[in-house]
Amino acid sequence: MAPIDRCLASVAKLTLSQPSIRPLVPTIPRFLAPALIQSRQASVIRTKKTTKKKAVPKDFKRHNLEKRGFPQHTLCDAMRVLRAIEVGQPPASIKYEIHINLKTARNGPVIKNSIRLPHPVQSDWQIAVICPEGSDIATAATAAGAVAVGEETLFEAIRQEKIDFDRLICHENSEKALNKAGLGRILGPKGLMPSKRMKTIVNDVVKSIRDSAGAADYRERQGVIRMAIGQLGHTPDQLKANIQALLKKVKAECAEISEEVSKEVHEVILSTTNGPALSLNGKLNEAESTLTVEALSSVM
Repeated sequence: MAPIDRCLASVAKLTLSQPSIRPLVPTIPRFLAPALIQSRQASVIRTKKTTKKKAVPKDFKRHNLEKRGFPQHTLCDAMRVLRAIEVGQPPASIKYEIHINLKTARNGPVIKNSIRLPHPVQSDWQIAVICPEGSDIATAATAAGAVAVGEETLFEAIRQEKIDFDRLICHENSEKALNKAGLGRILGPKGLMPSKRMKTIVNDVVKSIRDSAGAADYRERQGVIRMAIGQLGHTPDQLKANIQALLKKVKAECAEISEEVSKEVHEVILSTTNGPALSLNGKLNEAESTLTVEALSSVM
């Protein structure tokens, strides 16, 4: 038995003295490692969260005046507040401005026209006339008060942006010359481009000059019509007459367009050059108010 024990002991010592044999791990070449990593990352699919865009409403947003409780003023009360803010300013240089909010579609037709107010805001208009140079039309336009007449000379002055006039009228005989000159990019943004819709391309230039004296242009932008409606020195009766004349014409144009798309007057707001915007309730003055029309008719 002794030799067998010695043999087993020697075998045990031999196995303990030798290192353990492990399976070889295959090594990856360095030039293949990036490709392997890239292939593993490419297998991962990441989904991006997409936010849905809000749909643009078809109509311009208009607040409910009754539910919101917005304060509305009579014309006399609004004038009293605005006159108090403009104290110290020259009455001739400060203008009353009217803002007519319309209930209308965003992509619908817009209102664009001119009106001759009962009490003009600006009476010293500088009017230029596009007509054949040296013609009887040019002579008659100059006699009627036009500050500049002609075709090429007037076109060249416009190209150099030497615009010393407030209105531009074109005779029918010069319409082709005006279109050929391509001055829409200069006159369009200034609201001076003649058009038949605005009745600034006419046959009778003298009559148009007389009608344009004291007239005011207005245009709907973003569902709102803005224009000067009076001077700070105007009385409540004069300002009321101007507002009523403009509203009457705007409502008539809304009625014509309503066959295609719904359009109506929602709110009328009065402001001044430096004053706040005050919503009007359509009344001249309240019966119980101590403020009289005569108190606002005097010089500031």
